[in-house]
Amino acid sequence: QVQLVESGGGLVQPGGSLRLSCAASGIIYSINTMDWYRQAPRKERELVAIITSGGITNYADSVQGRFTISRDNAKNTVYLQMNSLKPEDTAVYYCHADGSDWGLKSFDSWGQGTQVTVSS
Repeated sequence: QVQLVESGGGLVQPGGSLRLSCAASGIIYSINTMDWYRQAPRKERELVAIITSGGITNYADSVQGRFTISRDNAKNTVYLQMNSLKPEDTAVYYCHADGSDWGLKSFDSWGQGTQVTVSS
C-alpha cells in the first residue's frame, strides 16, 4: 500500500555531486527509519545511510564525510546529498522505509532503484 519512488540519479564526473530523492506515497501514519542502500555490479547490496524519525543518522565508512542523509517528514521524503563522488560510488541506489499506516498496519517498503554512474 505504501510505495517509494526514487529520483535524481544520473551520470556525473568524479568529484561531482548528485542529490537523490525518495518520496513515500500512500496512507501513512508514521515513518520510523528511512535509509539508502546501494548495489554495485557483482557486489552485494550494502547499507549507505540511515536516518531515524528523531533525526539520528549513521553512515557507511565509505561515504562518511561525503554523503548527507536528510528527511522532510511533511513530504514523506528522504534525501541523499552525495558530494565528492568517486567511481566506486557507481551503483543502483535504493531507498527503504518502515512505519505504520492510519490503520496501524505496518509497512516495510523498497523503492525501485535509481542508477548513479560516476565516470570521466
